[in-house]
Amino acid sequence: MSTDPIQRSSAASQAGHNFRYLDFVMAAFVTILLLSNIIGAAKPTFVTISGEQWVYGAGILFFPLGYVIGDILTEVYGYARARRVIWAGFAALVFMAFMSWVVVSLPPAEGWEGQAAYESVFGQVPRIVAASIIAFWSGEFVNSYVMARMKVWTQGKALWTRTIGSTIVGQGVDSLIFYPLAFWGVWETSAVLTVMVTNWLLKVLWEVVLTPVTYAVVGFLKRREGVDIYDESTNFTPFSTST
Repeated sequence: MSTDPIQRSSAASQAGHNFRYLDFVMAAFVTILLLSNIIGAAKPTFVTISGEQWVYGAGILFFPLGYVIGDILTEVYGYARARRVIWAGFAALVFMAFMSWVVVSLPPAEGWEGQAAYESVFGQVPRIVAASIIAFWSGEFVNSYVMARMKVWTQGKALWTRTIGSTIVGQGVDSLIFYPLAFWGVWETSAVLTVMVTNWLLKVLWEVVLTPVTYAVVGFLKRREGVDIYDESTNFTPFSTST
């Protein structure tokens, strides 16, 4: 399998570059985002540690993969392209929430007995949906920003420091926004804080465990795309549409 030589470049110099795998990475990012929110968020589960049950949302097993792919996007393609992918995921998440609300609200056909089950899966409380969307948007942009900045600071060395470092900050922002917005006043304050910290730690641990996978994917994509992008003069506003 042939590969292109890897060339260090700025994000601006690659504005017209035809990337081979960017569309596939974006599709994976959006798919994991939607499925982890639809399937995983609907089911609480537990793990037993030292005879004690720890309850967590099943989506935590897959949602952190979105942050791993976000790291890969920023590391390989730069912040500006990661920004476009984050906005694509945000739009998909908003549409998913809207579609779920419409479909759940439609009256069921006579004789269909699945409405209650359907509502339990797709009829999420609007407060939780809004919290999830806001937390995702904020956490992903913080994650990508930290990742891009750390790459310049480290001169592209020690990839693990920025993948884990950006996840610590990005997932921290995500958890700090989501759990209070979604559950403050509904759960006991201690429960909100405990779940928030526990889930943040689990997400960071997932990033650590998946570090070898991140290295392999980043190396593959850089060799195939033939570039190594550094955000040395990038406009880091989340609201720019330029690449």
